[in-house]
Amino acid sequence: MKRFLTALGVLVLPAVLTLLAGCGGGAPESASGAAAPAADASAAIDKWIAGFQPSSQPAEEMRAEFQWFAQAAAPFRGMAIKSVAEGIKTHTWESEVLTKAFNEITGIEVTHDILGEGDVVDRIQTQIQTGRKLYDVYVNDADLIGTHLRLNSALNLTEYMAGEGKEVTNPHLDLPDFLNLEFGQDYEGNQLQLPDQQFANLYWFRYDWFNREDLKAEFKTKYGYDLGVPLNWEAYEDIAEFFTGREIDGQTVYGHMDYGKKSPSLGWRFTDAWLSIAGVGDGGLPNGIPVDEWGIRVENGVPVGASVTRGGEANGPAAVYALTKYVDWMKRYAPPFAASMEWAEAGPVPARGIIAQHIFQYTTWLSDDDFIAPGSPVVGADGKPLWRLAPTPHGKYWDEGMKIGYQDAGSWTILHKSVTGDERKAAWLWAQFCVSKSVCLKKFLVGKTPIRKSTVFSKYLEEQGDDYGGLLTFYKSPVEKMWTGSGPNVPHYPLLAEQWWQNIAPAVTGEVTPQQAMDNIAKAMDDLMGKMKLEKYSPVLNPEKPAQEWLDAPGSPKGERPDREPKTMAYEEIIKNWQ
Repeated sequence: MKRFLTALGVLVLPAVLTLLAGCGGGAPESASGAAAPAADASAAIDKWIAGFQPSSQPAEEMRAEFQWFAQAAAPFRGMAIKSVAEGIKTHTWESEVLTKAFNEITGIEVTHDILGEGDVVDRIQTQIQTGRKLYDVYVNDADLIGTHLRLNSALNLTEYMAGEGKEVTNPHLDLPDFLNLEFGQDYEGNQLQLPDQQFANLYWFRYDWFNREDLKAEFKTKYGYDLGVPLNWEAYEDIAEFFTGREIDGQTVYGHMDYGKKSPSLGWRFTDAWLSIAGVGDGGLPNGIPVDEWGIRVENGVPVGASVTRGGEANGPAAVYALTKYVDWMKRYAPPFAASMEWAEAGPVPARGIIAQHIFQYTTWLSDDDFIAPGSPVVGADGKPLWRLAPTPHGKYWDEGMKIGYQDAGSWTILHKSVTGDERKAAWLWAQFCVSKSVCLKKFLVGKTPIRKSTVFSKYLEEQGDDYGGLLTFYKSPVEKMWTGSGPNVPHYPLLAEQWWQNIAPAVTGEVTPQQAMDNIAKAMDDLMGKMKLEKYSPVLNPEKPAQEWLDAPGSPKGERPDREPKTMAYEEIIKNWQ
């Protein structure tokens, strides 16, 4: 989720050359030269070993990890630091629970502010621009990795862990245990941001309705193929039509859900990889080589254009198709109030029991009680969800080898120019505590935003079975890597992303056509990139040439394609493929 209010100024970025290093180090020495004792924290450690049950770690390993934090923090006892994150359940729990545990174990007091995402990004931009410290550490989306690497704004954690921060780097951190470290890495593999939580956009559907024999028979008669998880947009559209306006359980239901209010969240709706789902871009991970899902052509890390006339695809047939389907489906198959909603309002709507399927469900909403609590319209009498998650169906321009969908990764980010010395060390300790193996399973149970393999493969969650509607199956699967963030190619995320919602909104209201809207976005991005002067990977736009020359060449941008035969697959077969 990228919530941006103002654009960052163009700063200078020095080269970053070191590779991801291992982490380690022991407890720092106290002023007297002796290892700082952990005995004073023993009661707190006992308390929180019990408080963080269930954990993926045995009690003795939790004790060792917490004792390390107590010892490493000894020189900083009595300090107070500030951090900030957006308002989702995961971060609220950190603010209410983890700050208390961290303080009792380490003696460091943390104020963990919870703000709207726009406010979070506004403050990080202000701190970068002015050099005035507002927070010691931010949970900032890894979608800004391209911005951070070009502005030299984020602390290079790889270098820090191996050097200045070695003594305060948790020997139990276990970087290979993270699900998607790559989201916060620059082109050289340096870790600039460390994941704190992540969630995907997946296909969500009413498993119980899709398995009703009467509905299955009626669908087969009408469309000539089986009702099941749609593999492509043609099938998704048929299913949307089939369910919209139908009476089920005494309610009028709809075959699709979305949102369309003119607001920054309308931009997230598209920059969170809607175009890649349609088929914008080339194959290759994480973001298409050489054209990514924003339609930006990037050569050796250098953006060279977004418009088709410069070899980009932001206004090509695939992008126009993506916007056209978005507008059409919302008008024809979503509830009439959807167009006036924004992200935060629309997310919980499927839990009302009136939505048959949602092609674009942010899984962070699945932590809401409405989706999982007994008595919910989407929870069965046995307490299990009536819904399931499945892979996102593809548009007609999608090709094998492309990314499949989007994942958001709110990531710990230290602004190194304004946070130094002991404050930096205390902030790094706090960030590591929040992502420690000892607490991550408990954090998942609250927010459903996993970041560790040890969490999703834990014995406790294995015993939970279907309680999460396929979410754990997704995160255990090898294809999880095909859902990625925005990646490092976007040279200035806040500035470029602003162009999306401002130009999509007129297409929603019918003031401009989808082609005009995408033309405007492509031109705005090219104009802005053409003015950027960055030290590293600065945009250098291709000269324009006739669009057809690019469309006729192999790869992206892609020429017009016909619709395909609709295809579905039984959910059980989908799960086998995931596994």
